[in-house]
Amino acid sequence: MADTAAYAAGTEDRAIGARFESLQDELASRGSTLEAHVRGRYAERWRSPALAAALSIRTGLVLALHEFLAGRGLVNIDRVSISPVTDPLAHGVERVPVVEYKGVPYRTTHSMIYAKLLACMNTGVRGVFVDSPNIRLELPDPSGAQRGKYLVDFSQMDVEFRRSLRIGEAMYREEPETVACLLELERDRALAFFEDMIVAATSRLARRHGVELAALGVGLEPPVRPFPRFDRDEAIARHGADGLEAALGAEAGTQFFWITGLLRENYDLVYPCLDADGAPRPRASIRSREVYNYDLCAAARFADGSLGPAWEVLSGGLREWLYPVIARRLVANGVLAEEPRFAPDGRLLNIAALGGYGPFLLAARLRGEDGLPLFPETAGGGLGIERFLYALLRGSAIRNIEDLTLFGKNPDSADIYLF
Repeated sequence: MADTAAYAAGTEDRAIGARFESLQDELASRGSTLEAHVRGRYAERWRSPALAAALSIRTGLVLALHEFLAGRGLVNIDRVSISPVTDPLAHGVERVPVVEYKGVPYRTTHSMIYAKLLACMNTGVRGVFVDSPNIRLELPDPSGAQRGKYLVDFSQMDVEFRRSLRIGEAMYREEPETVACLLELERDRALAFFEDMIVAATSRLARRHGVELAALGVGLEPPVRPFPRFDRDEAIARHGADGLEAALGAEAGTQFFWITGLLRENYDLVYPCLDADGAPRPRASIRSREVYNYDLCAAARFADGSLGPAWEVLSGGLREWLYPVIARRLVANGVLAEEPRFAPDGRLLNIAALGGYGPFLLAARLRGEDGLPLFPETAGGGLGIERFLYALLRGSAIRNIEDLTLFGKNPDSADIYLF
């Protein structure tokens, strides 16, 4: 009883209760009640036929993804919800939530990118997948606009697999034309893998969920491979950077297409990345054809055959795999203030300055008995489950992304979430 009483009187609980009290008073000042708020914002959505249809389609999507990925020989791994290190992300979020456990602060995961890379270190593992948790405290739109596509916490089908063609360190340094050719082949292989995944998933949804799709006022035709591809630099030259996804969606005229070569995260492969002195090249000098990553965009198809606006639903790429490049890009991207410094015995001399990255960088630096790096050469991507569904189902019944969730927390829809 004492423990229960202490918990109930905890500082966090009092703060939550006080905030709910403030909301209740605010609603009363506007002539409303908390009960009416819960009924209108939550209970009506929970009971809506549109949500039932969307959840049925979601179930079919997740099942199709699992069946496809397992059928390709990938293995399902454990989820990582808290870790010393998580994806820093190139776009702005408010902060990374921290959970303290046994006196140690751990970050909640933005994504499982680093865990996926380390999981592929096992040569007996062809690739991995996991329906991973993601917490991103997205900043609201500065103008107060409803963007409709963001959630604070969401599910992502994280996928990573080993590349087919091993590129040694000497080749990386001495044969740039050969390496560039091999990386293009690997990128094409990755795009083909994810196109097959999308075809398999949409085929199942079209075959088994036609009633639910019709109820939401949308249609779904399994796409034909290969999907249209747009190089980022060339696309911006035609359309400008603002509204690029929607502009390319109109140009493509299909539900699915790729944008390649987005200079973004520190782990997305850039080649050549280092200059002759071993320093990272300035960002302004890097062209999209030298960036081996990709975004998959998708759009809804309405009953009259027209397409809705396209959204990015999957981001991925070939990954950096050589330790010096990994370390230097973390510094160049502003994730770390300094590179790790190792003593001859492997001890990290500046581990305190590296935050949660120290153990990860130590693992990335490991070599086997043959002297070769243990860190794997991989490609992968993350498909946002809710974002994917929103892109395909958005219409008269599904207006914002939280409309297809039970407890979705849209940063543009509310300042306080009750459930």
